[in-house]
Amino acid sequence: MNKITNIAFDDRYWLLALFSGFALLAVALMFQYGLDEQPCVMCIHVRLWISLLIIVVVIRLLINRRPLFNSISHFIMTLIAIGLTERSYQLLGTERGFLFGSCNFSLGFPDWLAFDQWLPSIYGVETSCGYTPKLIFDITMAEALIVMSALFLIISSSLFVMSLFKKK
Repeated sequence: MNKITNIAFDDRYWLLALFSGFALLAVALMFQYGLDEQPCVMCIHVRLWISLLIIVVVIRLLINRRPLFNSISHFIMTLIAIGLTERSYQLLGTERGFLFGSCNFSLGFPDWLAFDQWLPSIYGVETSCGYTPKLIFDITMAEALIVMSALFLIISSSLFVMSLFKKK
């Protein structure tokens, strides 16, 4: 149990999360600019969740010796995982046709939080929702995202619980 608990306090987990966040954004931008697959509003929401993940990880790495802040960081990561899983589910549901909703070109944020105007090359909505591109083995981006999001949710919530135990 002690080894598992120690993972919750290990900087290597946070560095892996940071690398994963940057890798996911890089893949999204490669599909957008390299393969001309334009992002929809839900894709941009996923990018925003991943960007928030990166910000939380950087803050956690800067303030890494405080156990309470470590637990708070794991809790925030769990909330991010929930948001990411929800957006991934919505994206998959739209792609597969088992969810119907409006998908427009507005991010749905107030004017003072205009990510699409501040960084349009990363957060600009370019197309309506419908399908996501195939990655490998006929797996679509939405299918891969829902699996990765669910795994991230399991890991982050487990590490949150483990972070509540004192490191020995």
